[in-house]
Amino acid sequence: MPNLGVFVAWGLITALFIPTGWIPNAHLAALVSPILTYLLPLLVGFTGGYIVHGQRGGALGALATMGIIIGSNVTMLGGAMIIGPFAAWLMKKVDHYLEGRFRAGFEMLISNFSMGIVGLVITLLGYLIIGPVISVLIHILSAGVNWSIAHEVLPLISIFVAPAQVLFLNNAINHGIMGPLGLQQVAEHGKSVLFLVDANCGPSVGTLLAISFFGKGMAKKTAPTAALIAGVGGIGEVYFPFVLMKPVLVFATMAGITTSLTCFLMLGGGTVATPSPGSFFAMLVLTPKGAMLGNLVGFFAGMAVAFAVATVLLKMDKSPEEADAPELADADPHAAAALNQEALARVHGVTIRKIIVACDAGMGSSAMGASILRTKLKKAMLDIDVKNAKIEEVPKDVDLIVTHAQLFDRAKKLHDNGKVVFMSITNFMEGGQYDSIVEYVKNSRGG
Repeated sequence: MPNLGVFVAWGLITALFIPTGWIPNAHLAALVSPILTYLLPLLVGFTGGYIVHGQRGGALGALATMGIIIGSNVTMLGGAMIIGPFAAWLMKKVDHYLEGRFRAGFEMLISNFSMGIVGLVITLLGYLIIGPVISVLIHILSAGVNWSIAHEVLPLISIFVAPAQVLFLNNAINHGIMGPLGLQQVAEHGKSVLFLVDANCGPSVGTLLAISFFGKGMAKKTAPTAALIAGVGGIGEVYFPFVLMKPVLVFATMAGITTSLTCFLMLGGGTVATPSPGSFFAMLVLTPKGAMLGNLVGFFAGMAVAFAVATVLLKMDKSPEEADAPELADADPHAAAALNQEALARVHGVTIRKIIVACDAGMGSSAMGASILRTKLKKAMLDIDVKNAKIEEVPKDVDLIVTHAQLFDRAKKLHDNGKVVFMSITNFMEGGQYDSIVEYVKNSRGG
């Protein structure tokens, strides 16, 4: 996720300069293959290693990734996701074992040689064994994807993708599965429809528009803004709580994804990289020459079908409006309140000066949450530093961490030092859920 901007840059170079691009240029197109083959996997391997064991783990992750790159004949993004963190984990275990076992003055020598020996072993393993094994697995997965496309059954993947999205597995699907396979297809065909399996926001926008017209209560009031954020801003997380509140609507999105993928395949749609954020405009920017019609038709067809199905489902709903009025929660709000009370009981006398709103990726939902909280604190005349971050990358000088209830335990495990305050919410987009946080900050400052 931290490297997505580089992936987008590579996608733009590809879309512009390859022989089928918008402005073909053989000299500039020479950049495409080396970046895909070497730079992108190395970035992923370094980042995975860095998360596990800091700079030392990152360097070893990059070295190990180089081994599998040279030892295989396919793009090694998937391999980098595996071997980068593994190499760093191995180094971390070795460092822990060696700690305190040598006299003072030998630390630098031991540190460098232990890293060199571990690097030698893991690089050789990657080159001789791990790379070829992962290469075979990628070939099998690619063959399966190609078979599903050739037999026109890829659209049925929506049966799994639509429910997985609303369970906040969208990033895992998009960047962990579809991204690496899509880049392999780009290397072969110049584009891939796999980038649009999850990143196409048309079906979710269609569902939100139906709620805007035919929904009830708070959902109807907030859906128009959510549709704008999802379609233009590309933050798909704003759509998830609406479906979690009324799960039957997942069938609307499912039908929309199926329709979009069918149109993409029939009309030659696809992009050259993952649209990130997954907005309509990001999709257009990464659309190669010859795929624009397919992408436009697929996007709007998926939106229309999702809108139509969601409209039918909403009109069939006979529940009273009050049943639809509670906050758009994707977890039990009472459970979240209990977590907050437990956390606050453990920390006393902390003055809040810096707040981090943390989510899994540190981009979409946490950015929106931080903006909402920042606005509320300003209205309460509280000058507090509020930022968003990936949950693994919360800075050490933070006083209060706000995160989703499902990420609460993970945040505590990573950052609980007895001084940091943790508070949970169940919906990053629901402004009312930040009121108790504002009240706590006010009280901590003697307000």
